[in-house]
Amino acid sequence: MSNAARKPLIAGNWKMNGLGASAPEFVRIVGAYQGSLKNVVDIMVFPPATLLTSFATSTRGAGVIVGAQDCHPAPSGAHTGDISAEMIADAGGKAVIVGHSERRAEHGETDAIVRAKAEAALRAGLVAVICVGETEEDRDAGKAFEVVERQLEGSVPNAARAKTVVVAYEPVWAIGTGVTPTVEEVAEMHGRIRRALQARFGAEGEGMRILYGGSVKPDNAAELLRAGNVDGALVGGASLKADDFLAIAQAARG
Repeated sequence: MSNAARKPLIAGNWKMNGLGASAPEFVRIVGAYQGSLKNVVDIMVFPPATLLTSFATSTRGAGVIVGAQDCHPAPSGAHTGDISAEMIADAGGKAVIVGHSERRAEHGETDAIVRAKAEAALRAGLVAVICVGETEEDRDAGKAFEVVERQLEGSVPNAARAKTVVVAYEPVWAIGTGVTPTVEEVAEMHGRIRRALQARFGAEGEGMRILYGGSVKPDNAAELLRAGNVDGALVGGASLKADDFLAIAQAARG
């Protein structure tokens, strides 16, 4: 299956950014999607939890998928400050990011925790966007493939299917730094990820979309998105501005 056989997906991770005043940026994204992108690319936006319900309500029926940036493995309980996958679904969310490198680093999330969160997402009927990626130290030590393959094995649930799981490869050293791997390095890593998914899940693994993330911008998106086994992008800072995000989405059209 070629890249073209898997519909491109552009996902915007707003991280801890965005207030009510940011809504017009999202409205512009929704409008542009309905105008020229709907049939050729999928779009997901992951705002902070405070905006999840309002964004999900405003895009109802428009096709843009709204999701959350994290979830707790349990459906409910004494977990102050946490949000369950069921709560995300109840708020109108359709997807959730799990295992982002910032969660792994800042909150000590292990592969087992990430897997439990991904399983929670599937339990609640959400798409799980599962993040993997090596640090600069891993790459310098020649362990990038080993680290990413170990994260895949530990983080992706056995129940994963092409329609329910997206894998996002984000080299930690490229996130927010303005530095990106070469297209050849991206293609090589995505090829390794694809083969690992195929070996474990067969045809479902072939159908799973693999996103690249890490300093994706309008001026480098087209080149990155043409790399083998790159089925879209997980966009950080550039997703906060509708013009930049939409330019990346347009690049995914090929």
